[in-house]
Amino acid sequence: VQLQASGGGLVQAGRSLRLSCAASGSIVGIAPMGWYRQAPGKQRELVARINISGDTTYADSVKGRFTISRDNAKNTVYLQMNSLKSEDTAVYYCFLAVSQTYWGQGTLVTVSS
Repeated sequence: VQLQASGGGLVQAGRSLRLSCAASGSIVGIAPMGWYRQAPGKQRELVARINISGDTTYADSVKGRFTISRDNAKNTVYLQMNSLKSEDTAVYYCFLAVSQTYWGQGTLVTVSS
């Protein structure tokens, strides 16, 4: 299984970005997917997750600003990030959880204040 993340970049505070993560390879069925992030000097933290049923989970710090969605036909998960803050600056990693957890390569999001 390979995960290809894209969409990161440099953006001003208050603006928006959308991250995408496409999964390819030997995937059987639909699997939970989501995003973690890791800021400099901090531990990796869960940002958002979407389960097979479509149920979603968000970190408290992003609730109301970020929205996770998926296109099952494309095995792709998206993270719409609105009202970005400087504290959202981090490397964002997508994941897919089947018999083990697979990770994307990470995409850098930098929010300037």
